[in-house]
Amino acid sequence: MRAIVRVAVSVFRESVRDRVLYSLVFFAVLLIGVSYLIGQLTAGQDIKIIKDFGLAAISVIGLLIAVFIGVGLVWNEVERRSIYSVLSKPIRRHEFLLGKYAGLALTLLVNVAVMTASYYAVLAYMATLFSPEARSAWPAPAVDPALLGAVGLILMELLLVTAVALFLSTFSSPLLAAMLTLGVWVIGTFNTDLRNFQQVVDSWAAALMARWVYYVLPNFSAFDIKTQVVHGIAVPWSYVGITTLYGLVYIALLLVGAAVIFSRRDFK
Repeated sequence: MRAIVRVAVSVFRESVRDRVLYSLVFFAVLLIGVSYLIGQLTAGQDIKIIKDFGLAAISVIGLLIAVFIGVGLVWNEVERRSIYSVLSKPIRRHEFLLGKYAGLALTLLVNVAVMTASYYAVLAYMATLFSPEARSAWPAPAVDPALLGAVGLILMELLLVTAVALFLSTFSSPLLAAMLTLGVWVIGTFNTDLRNFQQVVDSWAAALMARWVYYVLPNFSAFDIKTQVVHGIAVPWSYVGITTLYGLVYIALLLVGAAVIFSRRDFK
C-alpha cells in the first residue's frame, strides 16, 4: 500500500510540474468571460447557458487531462528507461500501475474540485444580478446542489476514461492509445444508438456487431445528466449511485486487465 501511495504522490507532483493545473486558471477566466458575454441575453436564459457551458467545460478539460496524461503514464517510464530502476526496487508491477492510476485520479479530483468551486462562484455572482422575481421564475436556483450530482458523474466518467487510457497504454504507443481511448469515448457516448442499430441496417452481421459493442464498451452516455440538471429536472440520487457503482466495477475490470498485461510485459 505504501508503494502505491508513493507512486501516486510522484505522479501528482509530476502532473503539477507539467502545468496541468494551469487549465484551472484557463477554465475560470473562460467561464467568467463567457458569463459577461452572454449577460445581454434574455433574462433567465443566461443562467441556464452558464450552467450548461460550465459543466461541459469541466467535462472537456477533464477529458483532455485524462486522455493525454493517462496514455503516457506507463510509456514515459519505458521511454526514459526509468522503468528498470523503478521495478528493481521492492515494488510489484501491479502496485506501480495502481499508483500511477491513483496519482492521475488525484490530479483529476483536484482539477474538478477547483473548477467546480469557480463554477459555483460565477453562478452565485450572476444570481445577484437578477431581481428576486426573476430568480423565482427559474426552474432551479443558480447555486443548485443538484449540480454536484452532475459533477460527480463527470468525475466518475473521467476516472473511467483514465482507466481505459491506462489499459490501452500497457500494450500500445501513446498516439495509438490516445486515438483508441478517444474512439472508445465517442462510441460509448453514443452507445445507446447501437442498441437499436438493427432498425437502420439490413445486415444482421452489422447489427450483431453493434449489439456486441453496446454490451462490451462502457456506456459513457449514462454519466451525462447535464441537460436534466440544467433544466431543473430531478435526477434520483439512486440513479447517481447505481451509475457510480457501474463505473467503479468497469474501472476495476480495466485495472485488473492492465495489471495482467503489464505483469507479463517484457521490457528487455
